[in-house]
Amino acid sequence: MALNARRARQLLEVSAPLLLQGEQVELTSLAGIGTVSVRKQALTAAVVGVLSAGTVMATVTPRPMYLVLTNQRILFFDGNRGGKPGKLLMNLPRPYVTASAPKKTFLGLKVVTHLTVEGQEGALKVDFPVQTRADGHRFATALPVTR
Repeated sequence: MALNARRARQLLEVSAPLLLQGEQVELTSLAGIGTVSVRKQALTAAVVGVLSAGTVMATVTPRPMYLVLTNQRILFFDGNRGGKPGKLLMNLPRPYVTASAPKKTFLGLKVVTHLTVEGQEGALKVDFPVQTRADGHRFATALPVTR
């Protein structure tokens, strides 16, 4: 299951003014972008546990972002605006981006790939949750494989 029709339409409306001449949208989706260190997860859980006297649990997850894959770029929009796509946060030129093979994680419920941008150190983790995990395979296989 991909984005619902309303969210997909909103994402296309937000991205349409940003598209270049001849640029075409190939995929729209929602994913968690970035990584959260084990240390930050543990620290957050400890602080919330102490402040709530153990009655509240907290987890830290990668930032939700909507993504638009076009034939020329990958656009990332803020996904923290009450479900609606927010402002443009990242714009990656597609010819400079490669992806690792998509992998199932968390009991096969999620799909993860890592993007490598030419000239940049490290990789960007893209985590597709259960509702958009099929998009994870389509997204990763649309890009050249990271060597």
